[in-house]
Amino acid sequence: MDRVIQKKKWTTKKILTIAGIAAIVILIVGSYLSTRGPSRLGVETDRLTISTVTKGKFQENIPVNGVVLPQTTIYLDAIEGGRVEEKYVDDGTMMKKGDPILRLSNTDLELDLVNQETNVYNLLTQMQISKNAAQQNTVQNLNQMTDVQSQLKEAERIYNLDKDLYAKKAIGLQEYKKAENDYNYYKQKEALTQQILSQDSSTNKQQLLQSQQSYKGSQNALAVMRQKVGDLIVRAPADGQLTSLDAEVGQSKNKGERLGQIDEIGGFKVRVDIDEHYLSRIYTGLRGTFTFADSDYVLEIKKVYSQITNGRFQVDMLFIGKVPKGIRRGQTLQILLALSDERTSVLLPKGGFYQQTGGNWIFKVSADGSKAYKVDIQLGNQNTDYYEVLQGLQPGDKVVTSSYENYGDMQELVLKK
Repeated sequence: MDRVIQKKKWTTKKILTIAGIAAIVILIVGSYLSTRGPSRLGVETDRLTISTVTKGKFQENIPVNGVVLPQTTIYLDAIEGGRVEEKYVDDGTMMKKGDPILRLSNTDLELDLVNQETNVYNLLTQMQISKNAAQQNTVQNLNQMTDVQSQLKEAERIYNLDKDLYAKKAIGLQEYKKAENDYNYYKQKEALTQQILSQDSSTNKQQLLQSQQSYKGSQNALAVMRQKVGDLIVRAPADGQLTSLDAEVGQSKNKGERLGQIDEIGGFKVRVDIDEHYLSRIYTGLRGTFTFADSDYVLEIKKVYSQITNGRFQVDMLFIGKVPKGIRRGQTLQILLALSDERTSVLLPKGGFYQQTGGNWIFKVSADGSKAYKVDIQLGNQNTDYYEVLQGLQPGDKVVTSSYENYGDMQELVLKK
């Protein structure tokens, strides 16, 4: 007799199918619920930098680098070109004004000097010859004047005598007229001789003046030529240290070529490179500070070079007050250059968050410290330590200032201790 076998209602296959469907439903429901609220991410607090917003003194500044230079530098250029024959000192030597540094030779210049000296000698000789000739001519004219005056005197005596005799009918008219003509002749000759003497004197003075001017000009030219030859010996123009000497024995130097420089001792300046972005905000009188050997020092801008090279321009700064001991030429200083006066502001410590947010928003920690939520902010100027907060935060607020690189588009951070 056959038995009826009852079919099972809950098979293993059926149970697994129902479980799978339930899991899918739960996943869908969970996903739906999660999209209805803000996106959250759990973060360990020891992996964050949480800073407190404060209120205090704020001064906008930028870090810049400066190089220490002598306050006064005198460049040594070759006034005349030539071959380096001798070096008297080496680079780095302390010099006194007028001390010789090196000697150049220039045969063309030296030959020109000899020719100029010869010209002056020849001109001097010609002047002496002309002077002697003028003196001889003057003597001859004076002798002629003496003779004429003597002849005039004799002619006047005879004329006066014949005039008296003619009045007494002692001589004839012919003899009287001859005496009168002779007297008038020598009288005119005396006037002509006197005019010749006067012209001779004027001519001699004019020739002498021209000769003196010509001789003086040639002497000045000779002095200039001697100075040019003397410039072949390069000398220190002032007291100081010889630096950057670029000359070796046997080397040829062109006129105007840089030979070195003299750094005057007693003062320093700092040459600073600044990004062109700040050109409109940089002017004389701005100050900067730096630390050297655990002490703080102050610098002030004295000159601005507006020429831009490779996106940067330069300024010269001088020390205000004390100068660091032991500071040396060529040393690099790290300076904080102030771009504004101090003022009271809401301050936000700088951090990596700015790279992802651009300063437009930040994660603000809730009052109970359990989470940090996204808030919009507005930042103003900055310095090396702080941003100036214009809107969105108040003193005492705590914010996450570390990098947001791994937070994606999260709206809220769940803080885990």
